[in-house]
This record gives sequence, C-alpha cells and structure tokens, in this order.
Amino acid sequence: MARSVTDEKVDLSLIENRAASVGHMFRERVQALPGAEAFRSPQGEEWVSLTWTQARDRAYALAAGLIELGVEVEERVALASSTRLEWVLSDLAVMCAGAATTTIYPTTVADDVAFIVSDSGSRVVIAEDMHQVAKLRDYRDSLGDVVKVVVIDGEGDGDWVMSYAELEESGRARLQTEPGLVDARIDATGPDSLATIIYTSGTTGRPKGVRLPHSAWTYEAAAVDATGILSQDDLQFLWLPLAHVFGKVLLTLPLQIGFPTAVDGRQEKIVENVGIIKPTFMGAAPRIFEKAYGKITTMMHDEGGVKAKLFDWAAQVGKDAAEIRASDGEPGGLLAVKHKLADKLVLSKIRDRFGGRVRFFISGSAALNPDVQRWFHAMGLTIIEGYGLTESSAASMVNRPAGNRVGSVGWPLPGTEVKVGEDGEILLRGPGIMTGYHQNEEATREALTEDGWLHTGDIGEIDEQTGHVRITDRKKDLFKTSGGKYGAPSHIESLFKGICPYASQLIVEGDGRKFVSALITLDPEAITAWGAKHGMAGDSYAQIVGSDKCREMVQGYVDELNAKLNRWEQVKKFHILDHDLSVEDGDLTPSMKLKRKTVVSKYKDDLDKFYVD
Repeated sequence: MARSVTDEKVDLSLIENRAASVGHMFRERVQALPGAEAFRSPQGEEWVSLTWTQARDRAYALAAGLIELGVEVEERVALASSTRLEWVLSDLAVMCAGAATTTIYPTTVADDVAFIVSDSGSRVVIAEDMHQVAKLRDYRDSLGDVVKVVVIDGEGDGDWVMSYAELEESGRARLQTEPGLVDARIDATGPDSLATIIYTSGTTGRPKGVRLPHSAWTYEAAAVDATGILSQDDLQFLWLPLAHVFGKVLLTLPLQIGFPTAVDGRQEKIVENVGIIKPTFMGAAPRIFEKAYGKITTMMHDEGGVKAKLFDWAAQVGKDAAEIRASDGEPGGLLAVKHKLADKLVLSKIRDRFGGRVRFFISGSAALNPDVQRWFHAMGLTIIEGYGLTESSAASMVNRPAGNRVGSVGWPLPGTEVKVGEDGEILLRGPGIMTGYHQNEEATREALTEDGWLHTGDIGEIDEQTGHVRITDRKKDLFKTSGGKYGAPSHIESLFKGICPYASQLIVEGDGRKFVSALITLDPEAITAWGAKHGMAGDSYAQIVGSDKCREMVQGYVDELNAKLNRWEQVKKFHILDHDLSVEDGDLTPSMKLKRKTVVSKYKDDLDKFYVD
C-alpha cells in the first residue's frame, strides 16, 4: 500500500532554520563546499566545471558591477536569455546585490518585453545577444528606468549598451577598493526582501508580475531538502527555461543541498547531453517524455519481427514488475526471472539512452499522461510528477520515489497546506506563496484570500487515505456541451498523447456544442519518419498529414481514445492542421503550455464547419 503523507519522515529543522535569503544560502554553500563542483557548462565541444568558490568569485564580481551601475536594494534587474551558465551567474549576482530578478523568455516579442521591463521598473537589463538588445532599442523611449543594457554575446556601444565582460571587470575593480561590498548587501537582505518578479505566460491579455520574496525560495529549497529525496551525491541536468518558475526552483535546490548542476538550455541537445552528462535526476515538461516515448516505441515497432515482439514482451514484463514495486513489493518467482532477462535484453538499453544513472525524473508545468509515465516506470525510469504555480514558487506538491502514485501530483511539501474548495478548486497556503501581483492590487485580491489561501484555478481532489493530490483540469477550461454534460479538455488531450506516438497536440472543442470535435497536430520529426515508411519520402509535413493514409492512421488512434471516454466526451470529428503549433506563432506559451482560447479562436472557422447541419 502507498505510504501516507502522515508517515513521511522529514527534517523540519531544515525549514525552521533555513537561510535568511538566497544570497545567504549561496554564501553558506560556498563556505561548506568551497572546492566542490557547483556548475558544469559547455564551451565548444567540452564541458567545463566551476567550483563553488569560482562561481562565488564571478557572481560577486557581477554583483559589484551592478552596484557600480547604481542598482539599489530590491531594485530590479531583468534577464532576457536562454538557459546557460551566464543566466545562473547573473541571477546569483542579482541575489547577492540585494536586488530582484525580473525574468524574460528570449522568445518574448518586443512589445511584451517592453511591457515587462517597464512594468517591473527594471534598472538594468542583461540580454543574451544583439537580437534581444534590438527588442529593447525599439522601445528605448518607454524604458526610462533602464540605465544600462548588458549584452552577454556582443559588444557595447559606449553609451546605453555594455558587454558582459565589461560588467564583470568593473565589478572586480570596485571590489578591489571595497572587498566587503557584496557581503554587506547580502547581510542587509532579509526573508521579506523581494527576490524575483516572474511574469505569467499570459495565455490571455497582458502577463501579470508575480512577486516572490527570498523566503519563498529558501522555503522551497529547504522543504525539498527536508524530504530527503536529493543529496550532494546527485548530479542535475538543467535545461528548462530559467525564466520559468520550474527551472528557477531547480536552480535554487543546489544552493541548499550542494549537488552539482550541468546547465545547457539547447533543446536539440537534450538527448545528446543526457548521454554525456549521465545525470541522476532531471526536471522536464511532459512534452519531453511524450516525445521520447513516441520515438522509442515507433522505432522499435518499425523494426518489426522478432525485435518488435521482444520489445513488447520486455515492456509488459517491466510494467508487471513496476506495478508490484508501486505497492512496496518486489517481483518474485517466475516474474523475477523474466524481469531479469527482459532487463538484460531490452530495459537496461533504454536506460542507457538516458545516461544509465537516472534515479528519477521530475515532471511539471502540465499534466503528464499516466500511460507514458507507466511506460517509463516499466523501463526502470521513475518519473515523479509534481505541481505548483508561478504564484506558489513552483513546487507545492510532489510525489516521492517511495509512495509514488501514477496520475497524482503527490503530497504537499512540508509546510504547505492544501484544501479543496466547495466548487472543487485546489487552494494552497504556505511560505512559498507570492506576496501579490506587481502593481496589480485587484488581481491580487482575486487570487489571495485575506487569510492567505491562493486560488489556483485548478480542479482536483485529495485522497483521504494517502494524502495524494490529483488535478483533473483547469477550472476555466472545463466545457459544457449543449446537452448539459461537462468535459475536461486536458484529460482527453493527455490520454491521446499516451495513445498516439505521433501526436504533438490535441485541442478539443465542446463548449456549447452538440458533440466534441478536435484540432490535431503531429510531431514533425515522427510523422516525417512515418511518411518515409509509407511511400511519402521527401514529402513535406503538410503533404503527409493531408494524405488519406495519415488520416486513416490518426482515425485509428482517435477510435482508441474514444473507447476510453464517456459518450459525451468522445471526439466525433477532427481536423489535422498542416503545421505544428509553436511559441513563435503565439499558439503556445514559452513554457510550452497550450494557449487554448487563442488556438480555438484562430481556427474557429475550421471548427464551426463540423457543426453545420
């Protein structure tokens, strides 16, 4: 039987005696492990490490450089960059300078960049390259608070823009005359000081700036540490966008626990990097697991014959063993013998694709398909799903490797309270909750109750016996058919991704309609490979998905999906788009979440055709 949250052994002293700020936490880590590896990053074809002391020296120089530019306590410094070592060092520098980081995705359009920089009152912007600088130049007249733009990959102009190297050099010069400058700023920073403003992705309207104090981050790190699921012996691979709260919290954990982190945000390098780095854990969004599952299963089935049969047999044996382990048992008898053979012939080779040392993956930011999760567990690769919002500093609940329950987001972190409202909405309270939205009191009052409960906007339930929390859908996304039946889009969409290995997106429409219809997009890489095997080698994505063969294939998976749904939830008609959805086209948020209303509105004409009598 799965363990109850009440049975969990946690070290609450870690939470009660946590560091006063992120800067304090970083400084204490350097003192504890000065010569140990802190971060690892690619330089050309090589991976180069920084010790905690070396990371401190660079972060302090950058912090002093910011102070030299006139950045005061709690003033904002915006970071507009992809995930890379310089993002990490810059954020640490801002924390150590007593300032606050404003995060900006590099994919954010210029108009939104200008809004975020202006609304946050950022004094300095650290931009990844000249492309990001150009966005700022276009709106310079409206960015009156910005005294300097610092470019990581590029040169200064002797005026408004300076190079990253120049910032670091000016900081080192300042420290020559005031060696205690940065430590004094850290000492002056307390738990209630503003640490970060993260702007929500903005699936509708302008994004809102979530204000998170240092106490939120130190709590998150201490609470995860208290569960004991990570140690200094771990190695993290961090590729997630650090502008997103999920990536940001994973950057905070090593400061508390002390494990090294390999940093590289290039998504096209994830598979290659995992094999090189050989991490013990990694965080990822569900789409990464869905793509890996789809690619491996289709590749094995395309082999056909004995190899495909062997793979399916081994996968089933792995699932049988995983089910027993999920109930705190161990496979015995004939199953143990079969599992040993399956592991030798197939399962271990799948694990080797992920570096061979993974203890667990952490899935967050969206719902993970349970069948995909079970498949990974069958391979001997544990995925623990978690849950949180930008407004709750990311990690509010997470499964533990012991007591992991598929389909749930686990237990609350120690110190976090959760309850279900009368309408089924999940509410949260605890040290990780935001202080409010920046310069938006009305939105703050709507989100936070007077006694500190955060309205998450998600519908869910709590298992009374084990304490596991299950999220069923976004409150605003639930649809009601013209027949009065309710449906949960994310449940339907997640199911399809676990059934169809070629799926990228399924967007269901049913609100006020007499039946459910859907828009479907397919993974370009997977469907191109499928097309090559079905007489369409060299054809474009649009040609392949528009073919009768492809529609027939997708129809088979839709039929399989419908067999798992209630009658009123079943997809009666669907349209395959001639392109995949993307962040660039405004269909997805930078964290790869579907902008459902935007997409449904964009393709309203296609959907309306399904309902013409």
